[in-house]
Amino acid sequence: MAEQLRLENQLCFRLYRLNKRMTKMYAPLLKGLGLTYPQYLVMLVLWQEAPNTMSVKALGKKLELDSGTLSPLLKRMQSQGLIDRIRSEEDERSVAIGLTEFGASLESKALDIPISLFSQTGLSETEFSQLTSLLDKLIATTQT
Repeated sequence: MAEQLRLENQLCFRLYRLNKRMTKMYAPLLKGLGLTYPQYLVMLVLWQEAPNTMSVKALGKKLELDSGTLSPLLKRMQSQGLIDRIRSEEDERSVAIGLTEFGASLESKALDIPISLFSQTGLSETEFSQLTSLLDKLIATTQT
């Protein structure tokens, strides 16, 4: 077999494995907040935008999620009391998302999550900075 075709030599497989492992690392940190990893990503965006609302379309674009994935996620989050879905009076097809008081209150409880996760990586601050720079570069060059 050609060396370049070995599974362990594929960048895509390394990123896939890392994604699965990082998601698992987040699970116990998010459990106390009652959030799943995808819900946490939505909350990060909404905390950043607060107190403003955001259209579902803009949220999907920011998270690179299609409406088929995002809609059920947002419905669950609404039923959990994390977000409000506000339908536009001018255009019923347009829905804005905003944090509830409860959803906004979780931000202060989530502050230690990035630090806790970083401490589990085994990376130095320099290595972490280099890794994020390289990942940002890959994201920029593969943007569609």
